[in-house]
Amino acid sequence: MFDNLSTRLSSTVQKLRGQARLSEANIQETLREVRMALLEADVALPVVKDFIASVKEKALGQEVLTSLSPGQAFIKIVNDELVHLMGDANESLTLAAQPPVVILVAGLQGAGKTTSIGKLSKFLTEKQNKSVAVVSCDIYRPAAIQQLQTLAKEVGVDFISSETNQAPIEIASRAVEYAKTQFKDVLIIDTAGRLHIDEEMMQEIISLHQTVQPAETLFVVDSMSGQDAANSAKAFNEALPLTGVILTKTDGDARGGAALSVRHITGKPIKFLGTGEKATALEPFHPDRVASRILGMGDVVSLVEEVEQKVDKQKAQKLARKIKKGKSFNMLDLKSQLEQMMNMGGLAGIMDKIPGAAGMPKNVPGMGDDKAIHQMIAIINSMTPHERRFPDVIKNTRKRRIAAGSGTQVQDVNRLLKQHLQMKKMMKKFSKKGGMQRMMQGLKGGGLPPGFG
Repeated sequence: MFDNLSTRLSSTVQKLRGQARLSEANIQETLREVRMALLEADVALPVVKDFIASVKEKALGQEVLTSLSPGQAFIKIVNDELVHLMGDANESLTLAAQPPVVILVAGLQGAGKTTSIGKLSKFLTEKQNKSVAVVSCDIYRPAAIQQLQTLAKEVGVDFISSETNQAPIEIASRAVEYAKTQFKDVLIIDTAGRLHIDEEMMQEIISLHQTVQPAETLFVVDSMSGQDAANSAKAFNEALPLTGVILTKTDGDARGGAALSVRHITGKPIKFLGTGEKATALEPFHPDRVASRILGMGDVVSLVEEVEQKVDKQKAQKLARKIKKGKSFNMLDLKSQLEQMMNMGGLAGIMDKIPGAAGMPKNVPGMGDDKAIHQMIAIINSMTPHERRFPDVIKNTRKRRIAAGSGTQVQDVNRLLKQHLQMKKMMKKFSKKGGMQRMMQGLKGGGLPPGFG
């Protein structure tokens, strides 16, 4: 998310970084480019106008004019205004109420409500240590109840059954009683969606809300719907006392206009981002971290958190011990590293969080998407166990067989072997005294890991 906006904004504000002084003229020119970048990102026009006006007011004020580094002061203003626009700070769920805490989930059809409930259930059980039950009041969409049941089983939470011939209010009331008797901490209620906002749907959700009195009423919205996302959130907010928004499909949205518009238009915070299809692909929304990524300054905090949560520490320690003993880095080790990289969102997802990476060329293999990494894994899978452990035995006839088995070309196999050799040399340096320091110096110079440059 934010790829296009990040590229435009970071290059625009960087032009001011070395300026000795800022005048109204060069600020006007910069703000014009910022305005165009926001509009191209599908940010709602009223939001853009207010944002530009606020930045201009502060940029022409004393805090920039008296600064030792006006260019950097201007960047800070843009950063602070982006953070303010998206909600200042992360707002967590209200879970301190008398259990079961009821969370009502609403949204349009196709926005990803049911999938988000599965992800939210996993988040609450694993991160908040809560016992969770889920129920579906969607009696209209075919297989909606079965879909939630499947997701509940997948993430290991209690599913409360319901039937299409039951009334939604009856289903919800029975679910609340069940959650009480089973001492559940949280009950998440899935509601029916429609392809558009209509009066019948609104009345049903209003009645549901009045019946269960939820502690949280979350609106799920597809980020790729752009300005429509903010407008539909506003319509729901006028009918329901929303407490927050879950923005879905952010991994497929390169613009990010919805994230910048929703808070301003609805006054309600974005609480979570859906970042992929996996059950773990839900992350709390931190405006300060997102603003930093938009301006190309990275998000080291989130990167460290992802490493803590998603990297297999046992595998990492095993590889470290292996390298320390001077043993060779083979294809099995490379495959393990590639799989862990994919588990963290792929190379593009990792680079997005590294400071300065936004300014790197986009034609680096694997930067735009992760097809190259998937291809590398496919080639390794096509090798025999012996070839994976001893890649040096792979000669011409073996290369042709591996290429045919992985659906690639011989030159792709050659490229992987070359990348493996480079990483093998790098790992050998790690095992020598001072090797880590030399590698860190190389990375500080803006380089990518061998094989990716």
